[in-house]
Amino acid sequence: MRILHTSDWHLGKRLDDFSRLDEQREVLNEIIEIANEQDVDAVLIAGDLFDTYNPPTEAVDLFYRSLKRLTNNGSRPVIAIAGNHDSPDRIESPDPLARECGIVFIGYPNTVVPSFELESGFKVLKSAEGFVELQLPRCNEPLRILHTAYANEFRMKTYLGSENNEQQLRDMLATKWGSQVADYCDSLGCNLLVSHLFFIKEGADLPEEPEDEKPILHVGGAQAIFSGNVPGGLHYVALGHLHRKQIVDSAPCPIVYSGSPLSYSFSEANQSKYVMIVDMEVGGNVAVKEIPLAKGKRLLRYRADGVEKAIEWLQDNTDALVELTLVSDTYITAQERKQLLEVHPNIISIIPDIKSKELMASEKSMADLSKNTEELFRDYFIKEKGQEPSDSLMTLFKEMLAEEEA
Repeated sequence: MRILHTSDWHLGKRLDDFSRLDEQREVLNEIIEIANEQDVDAVLIAGDLFDTYNPPTEAVDLFYRSLKRLTNNGSRPVIAIAGNHDSPDRIESPDPLARECGIVFIGYPNTVVPSFELESGFKVLKSAEGFVELQLPRCNEPLRILHTAYANEFRMKTYLGSENNEQQLRDMLATKWGSQVADYCDSLGCNLLVSHLFFIKEGADLPEEPEDEKPILHVGGAQAIFSGNVPGGLHYVALGHLHRKQIVDSAPCPIVYSGSPLSYSFSEANQSKYVMIVDMEVGGNVAVKEIPLAKGKRLLRYRADGVEKAIEWLQDNTDALVELTLVSDTYITAQERKQLLEVHPNIISIIPDIKSKELMASEKSMADLSKNTEELFRDYFIKEKGQEPSDSLMTLFKEMLAEEEA
């Protein structure tokens, strides 16, 4: 059987004030096309479906429309678990209707998927807390899924019945997974684990979590789950949370973060993005290949020595979202800022790097209270932002002052 593994869609996420919804729509279309071209039998989405507990309406609409297309009219099951950005109740609430479309939502580590069967041949054969066995429409062998959605400390403690002891939690997870494998996962099916936890190979360096990502180094009080906690008998571990595609370990089976489909922070600048295609056979033969994703804007960081060099570079990179560091002897003027934005409308932030020691020293001086309110605001803005406020901002500030004085 062939599985497509993806994660960390973060639908509704913005980059500062810049909407990424159009890019998300494009990359989800690309994932759907890959699922069709690769003729996959099922799709796994390993958490962080949305970016917030209460995503905007347009993000929710995009999510359900995309899943419906992914299922190919119910003939290609989609299994999606909650991540640390998701509300587990929101994820599970449409489940009765979703099941009719071949979609299984799992919000909690101890979720029990109800039994059901579709005319397409998709069927839940067996279900228990944290486990489901599925019959896929085109496959003779069953797909067994151990699922551990993200859980905060309270839910993880309740789920495992343990204290917030790091080693004990690892041991409890390993025992739980091992018991599930022993009870449900013989060699006559394809067996995998899907989870939204922080996995590492014991002794390896900790991978960096994305900027502005909610850290889960303390999921249930545990710093990290070790690849050695994964029991034998599984053929693949599909992970979500880290945004860079990476193989945590190859033993006892491939343990893989598929990564996010888009770069969501400038720490991911120039990263390539992928979905994983996993071919599994009864007996444990597994082949994993990465399919690159082409949609979405590049995120680029650039350091320019002066406005002229910045403009030259910006003109060569008009299709990217940019974090620009501008080296200058003075503050960035409103006119210079306007000039840069006219050249490139997708500058997310301009970071001044002021070389003048005298100017930097003046920042530490006391405010000149002999100045009027507008001048003080302008000084404050320059001190905090390293550049003059725009004309539109000053106009808005003046309007606010006028309302206060009225």
